[in-house]
Amino acid sequence: MRTLAQTLALSLLAVVLTTGCEKKEQVEEKNNLPEAVETAKEEPKVEAKTLTIYSGRSEKLVAPLIENFKKASGIEVNVKYGKSGELAGTLLEEGDKSPADIFWAQDAGTLGVVAQKGMLAKLDDAALNKVPENFRAADGLWVGTSGRSRVLVYNTKNVKVEDLPKGVMELTDAKWKGKVGWAPTNASFQSFVAAMIELEGEEATKKWLEGMVANEPKVYPKNTPAVAATGAGEVDVALVNHYYLFRIKKEKGDDFPAANHFFKNEKAGQLVNVSGLSTLKSAKNAESAKAFVEYVLSEDGQKYFAQETYEYPVISGVKPYESLPALEEIKPPKVDFAKLANLEATIKLLRETKALK
Repeated sequence: MRTLAQTLALSLLAVVLTTGCEKKEQVEEKNNLPEAVETAKEEPKVEAKTLTIYSGRSEKLVAPLIENFKKASGIEVNVKYGKSGELAGTLLEEGDKSPADIFWAQDAGTLGVVAQKGMLAKLDDAALNKVPENFRAADGLWVGTSGRSRVLVYNTKNVKVEDLPKGVMELTDAKWKGKVGWAPTNASFQSFVAAMIELEGEEATKKWLEGMVANEPKVYPKNTPAVAATGAGEVDVALVNHYYLFRIKKEKGDDFPAANHFFKNEKAGQLVNVSGLSTLKSAKNAESAKAFVEYVLSEDGQKYFAQETYEYPVISGVKPYESLPALEEIKPPKVDFAKLANLEATIKLLRETKALK
């Protein structure tokens, strides 16, 4: 007769042996599993795509567009905002160590300065071919993103349409003395003068500047205050870019007493300049940069400029803002925007004529 203690000991031994066998079988079974059904290994973490933009276009104007791109692409974007000339200088100082992938400038002339230093990479033909030849670099180093026409904004209460000058050259007439506003320190104005030198010659441009200075124009720091002064009757007319009037009317209402006058009989007066962007040769996120260029030149990107900033779209199929004449009506002159990069000669002439002090 087995004692109770012996019976319990034998039972416990059986349990241990059985459990041990089961565990051994489980280990062997696991070791014999094919790789496909083994416990999945942790996937390596994929770093988020990023993009760094140096933007000479103001944050107020382009931040919403950049935000739209971020949502559409999933790419994180870092932006350094500043004046185009200052950012170009920063790029030249940083050289190939610059963190920038994209340089987005207010004017093509500034892009030309950086291009001359060999810092820009050629853009894809697919992107370049979306834009007319006169709004992109011949060597493919930059492409226009939106256009802006030079106009004469005028006070609709003080000036009759039939009394408006046919071209900028007529503004040196004595009838306009003390009645014209301009912003000679503004980059767009300086690009306009550079284009006049290219189109009309340096002597003709110098004569015009001297005539303007003699007519005692009122000086403003930027286009916006010049347009505001025109509507307020401080001046009768002002030389500006076309879209500033629409921005002010959005704020003040359609009753704001000013309108744009587009010149049609003069090359310099019909200038349409472009903002543009380029990719740096040293870009660390070239694929992200390519995606951004494609987005800006897409239908969605171009509609943003037409409807939100009132600029001219640069691709076909996208209509300009409702009250703007088509570019075909303005007939802008063909300008080699690369030559507008020589701003030193322009500023020198502005200072010689006392237009810039």
